[in-house]
Amino acid sequence: MSINYLLDVAVSEKEQAIKLTFFNSSENKWIEVLDTNYHPYFFIPHPITREDSAVIQELGVRTRVEDKTDLFTGQNVKLTRIELEDFSNPLLVSRKFSKSWENEVSTVSSYMYDNGLTFGAQYNVQGKEFTPVLDFSEKDFKTFEEAFSEVKKTDLKKYDLSERLFILCSQPVPKISLERFGIRKKIDPEQFYLMFMLARLANLPVPKTCHNRQVSTWIKSILHNYLRKKNILIPTSKELRKGETKHSVKGALTLTPESGVHFNTVVVDFDSLYPSLIDSYNLSYETIDCPHNECQNNKVPELEHHVCTKRRGVYSILIGSLKDLRIHWFKPRSKDKNLNAEERRLAEATSKLLKLILVSSYGVTVRIHGLSRPSLAESITAYGRYSLRTAYKIAEEEGLHPVYGDTDSLFLEGPSEEEVEWLIKTVKDRLKLDLSVEERYNLCVLPRAAKAYFGIRRDGTVDIKGLTAIKSNSPDFVYNVFNDCIQELTSVRNYSEFIKATVKIRRIVRNAIREFKAEKVPIKDLEYNVVIHEDPEEIMKGKVLHQRNYTFRLYPHFLRYPACMVLA
Repeated sequence: MSINYLLDVAVSEKEQAIKLTFFNSSENKWIEVLDTNYHPYFFIPHPITREDSAVIQELGVRTRVEDKTDLFTGQNVKLTRIELEDFSNPLLVSRKFSKSWENEVSTVSSYMYDNGLTFGAQYNVQGKEFTPVLDFSEKDFKTFEEAFSEVKKTDLKKYDLSERLFILCSQPVPKISLERFGIRKKIDPEQFYLMFMLARLANLPVPKTCHNRQVSTWIKSILHNYLRKKNILIPTSKELRKGETKHSVKGALTLTPESGVHFNTVVVDFDSLYPSLIDSYNLSYETIDCPHNECQNNKVPELEHHVCTKRRGVYSILIGSLKDLRIHWFKPRSKDKNLNAEERRLAEATSKLLKLILVSSYGVTVRIHGLSRPSLAESITAYGRYSLRTAYKIAEEEGLHPVYGDTDSLFLEGPSEEEVEWLIKTVKDRLKLDLSVEERYNLCVLPRAAKAYFGIRRDGTVDIKGLTAIKSNSPDFVYNVFNDCIQELTSVRNYSEFIKATVKIRRIVRNAIREFKAEKVPIKDLEYNVVIHEDPEEIMKGKVLHQRNYTFRLYPHFLRYPACMVLA
């Protein structure tokens, strides 16, 4: 049996058909299939109103009644399907009706969803018939089943989706030239893998994955594909918001750092915090403020919202599945030396792509049309603040000496290995979230300011976060002096060694100040660069002059003339 990869689907207006493009990897040839039986469509209310009936007669479109499931109530609803004779834009036609659904789903996407097809996947093509080819390793599948056995017992819906995506993303990627689609630039192997994995995960045409960088489009396609597969009516953007107006959403929690020098500091992170919260706490569009009386007491921390306890949320299934696949399958495989190089590259590309989608899973609920829902977004961050605060309190009560917490990270001073393992297990039991050790520092310096610190790892390497001195636009003079000071701390293990290091650090700083005052520092090492994003002349024409980003050179003359600053 020959293997054919479905790469593209397009509307052929000339033939009034859907054209599918496959690539036969064994024979190195292209196959095109025309489907003349498909027509674009959308839904309007049933029964049909008098006004909508007049529009139907005017347009001469076909109609039929269909049953769908309402996302929010889970109840069956009857709708009128408007099927277009030609390949007119459903969105434009739908505006003639009083109300419509699924009019924003493209014809190509709609065709793929309805026929259960996936871009980048393998098919057996016989004339105009094509069936999926389940090409994967039986050994890998057995290992997958073992790794996801607990999910299968406790969350069958999430397991079913994880299994399907595992099979799709485990299929090999063909060697193929994409010049046929107008892609003539050279594509490196990693990017090629990413294109195919994105096509399979988000169900997007392979040629478009080369250019599409909008993660919100990927997530929307993943959601719509799942809803259509389950025969759930895709809500309008307004319905998804449930009448909520746009408003600011309170963000992550940052706990005040215990400023100073800390030894043997262990940093533990929540694994994929926001995706994990969406999964573990069943946070989805239809589960926030559900209509069930028995769910009213399942309150979101700090908020008046509640979460459904009767139904598994669609968004929590999707994000939870993607998270589990990355953490428990593709990320470990990307580092598995027992696999061959191609298998590791495939796993690494998929892991990176999944991470990018997961990182965006919260942000799209804040501001993206067709995905935004303020109450869902603020529930996610509320559970995030609750989780960090609770983990901090657990560590504090057990005497683990937490010294700082930020968003998904907790800094512990001087814990034993047993204490860290105890905290990880306790957080898992109480919060249903995974903690893991992210960093181990021999020495960690926390200033009074949040989101800025540096640590010396056990191998002597330096980890610096948020400090002005090492930012890309900082003068080389400042950067080099700071770096010299840091190097004196790389071998420090305890307080007495730290005191000795500070003597050398003071000497470095005094020498730097002496050279600076003597004007021995080259001008180029004192440049402070900030990019100009707007034309200064246009800015000067404005009525109000805001602070702008310019590029300045600070000359040593300001020692004598403090106001001397020359614009580069």
